[in-house]
Amino acid sequence: MRGRSGPLAVLTVLALLLGGCAGDGDGTGPDGRITLRFQSLAWQKDSVDVTRELVREWNARNPRVRVSYVQGSWDSVHDQLLTSFEGGEAPDIIHDASDDLADFAYGGYLADLRGLLSRRLERDIPRRSWDTVTFGDGVYGVPFLQEPKVLIVNAELLERSGVRVPTPQEPWSWPEFREVTRRLTGDGVHGVGWPLREPVSSTLNLSLSTGGRMFVRGADGKARVTFGPGDEVMPRTVRDQVNDDRSAARTTLGMGGSDTLPGFFGGRYAMVPLGFSYRQQIVQQAPAGFRWRVLPAPAGPEGPVQGVSPQTLSIAEESPHKEEAARFVDFLLQPRNMVRLALGDWMLPTGEEALRDPALRTATHGWATGTALAAHLRAAPAPSVRGYPEWKDKVATPAFQEYYSGAIGLDELRRRLERDGNLVLARYQR
Repeated sequence: MRGRSGPLAVLTVLALLLGGCAGDGDGTGPDGRITLRFQSLAWQKDSVDVTRELVREWNARNPRVRVSYVQGSWDSVHDQLLTSFEGGEAPDIIHDASDDLADFAYGGYLADLRGLLSRRLERDIPRRSWDTVTFGDGVYGVPFLQEPKVLIVNAELLERSGVRVPTPQEPWSWPEFREVTRRLTGDGVHGVGWPLREPVSSTLNLSLSTGGRMFVRGADGKARVTFGPGDEVMPRTVRDQVNDDRSAARTTLGMGGSDTLPGFFGGRYAMVPLGFSYRQQIVQQAPAGFRWRVLPAPAGPEGPVQGVSPQTLSIAEESPHKEEAARFVDFLLQPRNMVRLALGDWMLPTGEEALRDPALRTATHGWATGTALAAHLRAAPAPSVRGYPEWKDKVATPAFQEYYSGAIGLDELRRRLERDGNLVLARYQR
């Protein structure tokens, strides 16, 4: 879910707001034809092309219920949706991510999809994925695309090192991963480059494999930050790699994923932990002859479990055509269409039938590694916690950044996450 920023994002917001004001009242024309507005956040060319093509196919088959494609932006979607909800101009069908839905769901802006979705779709997507969009007693989105964190590795350096090559069935443990990065370090090469400009989701999601949970709910149902032993393993490993072993490049701590690719191609890092969809950029940008592999991320006693926040499709509560919108969602997420969307975005579908498609199980570009990890993906620890975005931005991000750089120790990290973090959460849970 990487997007664009700057003036283009501002123009996108303005275009969306203006576009949201177009149309007639409830979207029904004088001839009785219904027009549904579908705001898509697809942004890579292949993904946009596939999504637009599916909209055209729907419109050709459903002349009485037309879908109008509206282009959105990941950079500005939360604020743009909030403005459109409050102004009564929300799109009927909303593309977003599960970690952005909680406040909209609790605020009454999204329709509870129970009773609207087809039984086929409900059965095809596993319970662990539905958990990512369940808030309270309601279901407020359909999770359809997801991506694990994987290790993108320089194949030549890996082979030269002689280390054990991990598989989804036998990934590296965190101590083994630390030792591997030591062995890959030398002659101007760091064993790993961690892109941690936005450190919170990576830290929380990878910590599930070691029993990390971060948020614990009491008997009153309120969430509290509890930074326990399982939450420490991944952060301590990264900090030790950066500050003690010098096997992790300090310069990448302030980078986003795309920023690490030139150094990776140039041989400065033997591997980089990235979202599965980054493979597309690697295919497009890698120099001729560069050999790379996709390996599973390190794991703890829980196995290769990771938290994910899938991309979602929701229906606005204010939409007067919820049943028609649900029919379009069902069409968009037919197994064959879910495969097309996954290939266009270089991500994994949530649907179990789509995951069995041979196109997603080839060894080419590491697709088979990703599909082998799909059964181990779980709801990220944070999306259902009210106040999480503020906790992440104001407390957790600066605390983790300082910890990874070596500026503060583990005790101070825990104090900030728990003491300062619980003050934030308390304001949302009165």
